[in-house]
Amino acid sequence: MAIACADRRGDVQPDLAGVDPLAGSNALAIEGARIELWMPEGPMALSRVEIAHWVEDAVRAVKAYYGRVPVERMTIQVMRSEGRGIEGGNTIGVDGSALIHVGLGARADAADLARDWVLTHEMVHTALPNLPAPNRWLEEGIATYVEPIARAQAGLESAAEVWRQLVVGLPQGLPEAGDQGLDRTPTWGRTYWGGALFCLLADIGIRERTQNRLGLQNALRAVVASGGTVLTAGSIDRVLAQGDEAVGVPVLSELYARHAKHAESVDLDALWVRLGVSVRRGRVQFDDAAPLSGVRRAITNAER
Repeated sequence: MAIACADRRGDVQPDLAGVDPLAGSNALAIEGARIELWMPEGPMALSRVEIAHWVEDAVRAVKAYYGRVPVERMTIQVMRSEGRGIEGGNTIGVDGSALIHVGLGARADAADLARDWVLTHEMVHTALPNLPAPNRWLEEGIATYVEPIARAQAGLESAAEVWRQLVVGLPQGLPEAGDQGLDRTPTWGRTYWGGALFCLLADIGIRERTQNRLGLQNALRAVVASGGTVLTAGSIDRVLAQGDEAVGVPVLSELYARHAKHAESVDLDALWVRLGVSVRRGRVQFDDAAPLSGVRRAITNAER
């Protein structure tokens, strides 16, 4: 299905009208990627066309952030589960293709797909080499941090929701008693949110030292441009060096030296004040007079 048409979002999108409602798999061409989409078996509240659009949105989000789809080939297996909503996933590289498994509830509806973050999170995993086990926090941290930003840049999420998630989630990534640094503390909180906090600090640090011309997005794009994807194996030193070279400042390597082997806490309350973001009773408020308000806006704005 390589025929393009304009849809309600105003973008040029693949024509999904040809998705076979009975077929187990469909070959899609989305944003230059060839995707083999395996539909769930059994009755579903969602149509197969709706599921295909969900995949399309996730691909668009990843392309918005990285400027390209990181891998040319993907196989996405959507597995039916009881209940509703999206129930987790995983991503690996197999025979030159990214293989993504994701669970989808039989009673899930269009609203569940619209607010889903899981599939985009898994697709972000395609944009980094496989790292050694002690560095898994960087893989999960990037996916946790980039996912809402990518969705915002694709018009699928609001900037306010991106910052709400960070304000609520990042405290879970702070070191606790006995922490020995990101490489040596493989807890859930440090792996996902500790890694995401590392990414936010890197994004801010790069933007402060480049007068907001460049950010983590530029560094991560350079890693993909060099061939660093889920189809390859790499080292964290190499990944960080590539990112630093792309932005011209050694922020990533410096942060790694500070946070990898030792616990280093971050004053998040002070950071939110500098960025001009607060959450009160679940509602996000921005202060555009804050010192880093321009950095805050740049992080969620699409790179051109």
